[in-house]
Amino acid sequence: MLLVPFEDAIQLLTPTGERIGNPAIDPWIADLDAAALADLYEDMVVVRRIDAEATALQRQGQLGLWPPLLGQEAAQIGSGRALRPDDFVFSSYRENAVAYCRGVRLADLTRVWRGVASSGWNPYDINMATPQVIIGAQTLHATGYALGIQADGDDSVAIAYFGDGATSEGDVNEALVFAATFQAPVIFFCQNNHWAISEPVGLQAHRPIADRAPGFGIPSLRVDGNDVLAVMAATRIALDRARTGGGPTFIEAVTYRMGPHTTADDPTRYRDPVELEEWGARDPIARLAAYLRGLGGFTPELEQRVSAKADAVAVELRAATISMPDPEPLSVFDNVYAEPNTTIEREREQYTRYLQSLGETDAATQGDHR
Repeated sequence: MLLVPFEDAIQLLTPTGERIGNPAIDPWIADLDAAALADLYEDMVVVRRIDAEATALQRQGQLGLWPPLLGQEAAQIGSGRALRPDDFVFSSYRENAVAYCRGVRLADLTRVWRGVASSGWNPYDINMATPQVIIGAQTLHATGYALGIQADGDDSVAIAYFGDGATSEGDVNEALVFAATFQAPVIFFCQNNHWAISEPVGLQAHRPIADRAPGFGIPSLRVDGNDVLAVMAATRIALDRARTGGGPTFIEAVTYRMGPHTTADDPTRYRDPVELEEWGARDPIARLAAYLRGLGGFTPELEQRVSAKADAVAVELRAATISMPDPEPLSVFDNVYAEPNTTIEREREQYTRYLQSLGETDAATQGDHR
């Protein structure tokens, strides 16, 4: 059975692709014509293919770990495509679709999970911080960045992505307090995917998670997270509020994690298969395709274009991942500090002697010695 009721969640597309009118929400997506809807459909199909390819790479031993986003495409694409280039994203480890929206290079999605780098990309290249593995910590980072935006007098916005389980962390609650106190231009975007690893959301939230934010003085919106239109509308509302001095907004996107928490997890040990059937009927891609079909916009040409794009992306991701060179042993000391540091230099010299004792003379002489 569904773990969280939907009666109070904003929904513009039913699971069967029927459009629901909402006078208060419709104006926020009035610009989405058939071409824009087709682009959203393409985005979701492509990121699902990225996710499937990365999962396959992990199963084949090419990645150490991968956190699947299967089922959460609408929550990530709908919000990610609402952002401006100068907005700044702070995410958890699952927002690979948001990174795709920000223009991340495909190779940078898997670099860390292959274990060849300590960071996937330069945050300032795409205005998105590298994924935060410490649960909920990114909400504090987003709030601090938003305070900086406020001090600069800019109208860009910070957005923090996190899951339902993170709302039990102290960091998230502290971030809400600070954001409310200073009316920071930040969006707290909770993807309620129903499972905090192996614990159901009903264990920690006996009411909708969105109900918590008003207690901090932060307005909230609760949306059907598998409805890309509702998600985009809610995100645009929150962005407009932040840009015009209205302060923070909390969005709860009610969705479902169709796969494991990570590829190291076995969800069959704790999840009823009936849930998968019920949520499979709410698939975000299928419902947008059905809506497009009703508009006459789901053509064979669109299907062919999207399929070809997804295939090309998968090929590029696989080739880029497998061809990544292993880092030189001494490179572990590079970029630890911006300036020379005696402790790091001493450790580098010790490790160099250790490598030389193993006969690895070439490796011991490489690396960016500072």
